Amino acid sequence: MVARQWQGEAASGVHGLRLDPFYLGRTWRDAGFARAVRRLIAERRFDLLQSHERIPGCDIYRAGDGVHATWLALRGKPGDRLAPWHRYTLRAEAEMFGHPSLRAVICNSRMVRDDIARRFGLVPDRLHVIHNGVDLESFHPRLRVDEGRKLRAKTGIDDATPVMLFVGSGYERKGLPDLLRSLAKMRREDAQLWVVGRDKQETLMRKLAQTLGVDRRVMFLGAQNDVRPFYGAADVFALPTIYDPLPNAALEALACGLPVLTTTSCGAAELLDRDSGVVVEARDISAIAAGLDDLCARAPAMRDAARASVAQLDPAGMAAQLVALYSRLV
Repeated sequence: MVARQWQGEAASGVHGLRLDPFYLGRTWRDAGFARAVRRLIAERRFDLLQSHERIPGCDIYRAGDGVHATWLALRGKPGDRLAPWHRYTLRAEAEMFGHPSLRAVICNSRMVRDDIARRFGLVPDRLHVIHNGVDLESFHPRLRVDEGRKLRAKTGIDDATPVMLFVGSGYERKGLPDLLRSLAKMRREDAQLWVVGRDKQETLMRKLAQTLGVDRRVMFLGAQNDVRPFYGAADVFALPTIYDPLPNAALEALACGLPVLTTTSCGAAELLDRDSGVVVEARDISAIAAGLDDLCARAPAMRDAARASVAQLDPAGMAAQLVALYSRLV
């Protein structure tokens, strides 16, 4: 394991190598680490080298963040491409995908696989879809009984009031501003929105909720060490993201039996059908509002289908697919 730093003890059989060159600012941070890794590759031999960062010269890249070029295009801010960090990241991404050493890309959704193939021309046999795993025992519909009822009682929310849950720290990218605007347009005026996660835009989002007249229906709950009680208390999971390769929070919500609203630019959309969720276009406020009204009405009948949509995504299955890929490459 090569990293600047890590927390806790490494797993048995795992050896850590710390590369922490001096830096100022995130562009220098990322470029300096990439240079240090490339020097390491030149000096030492590895059977397989997998990177989770955009570093040219590795055998395997896990595209957990998706495609940076696509995120910037969907974000739609022309000035982004002039910023030093975005320019560096775009250049490193293109160089990495075009590097002759790259033998495989692990994509956590078909959306990401198809995007990489389209933008960078990689052939299909180098692109491997391995969905993220989710702990199906820790995240389970039983949380509704074990934890959810207690949390609802604590917050004064009765069983008849729909609770929509948003979990995430990137408010802009994950679509919280659009979710607040959609809340104001819903027919179901008693629906509550719970926001779990910390973000520097929280004050701005609180002001937006006040401006829209929905502040009494929104609870900003901050970061939580254990989000499971909130899954247990909620009826619907709402993630109208602008771009998200495959959010773990959506998988956890589905495993807990929550139907999910998300967008066509989210990898979780490929796991959903009409019985387990709703998929809309990002930033379509009317469609998001209508989808939330629909899910609030149908949520109890959708719980089994929501759970079934991720029943095959256990961590052991994910590990087996990774080991099989490594074995083929070695």
